[in-house]
Amino acid sequence: MPTVKRSERDPKIGRPIKARMVQKQPGVRQFSPRGRIGRPGYRELKFEEIESIRLIDHIGLDQREAAKFMDISQQTLSRVLRKARKAVAGALINGEIIKVQGGDFKIGNSRQYNQTSGANMNGEKL
Repeated sequence: MPTVKRSERDPKIGRPIKARMVQKQPGVRQFSPRGRIGRPGYRELKFEEIESIRLIDHIGLDQREAAKFMDISQQTLSRVLRKARKAVAGALINGEIIKVQGGDFKIGNSRQYNQTSGANMNGEKL
């Protein structure tokens, strides 16, 4: 029996995906390389993947704090972050465009963030 990828299965099977909290949609939705002749390929980053990079790599939260910030488990955050870093690394190495779009997310507000993480809207510790 051939194996079937999860995305090819019936979407009603399995556990529903929980929306991830994102502070706000990023102002920049595409990053393009310069100096490459022709039309480069592209990699897609979801909004929650960009948010995981922002919280952990840019602000410096640990994964446990960032997971609370996004209202997901630490294991889910780790999976989202690993996928985001792989996409960014692939785009940088191969000179590809990075497009930020889509995903399973909801926009959060400062009150929710302060209650769950002890951080303000910019992710700075209070």
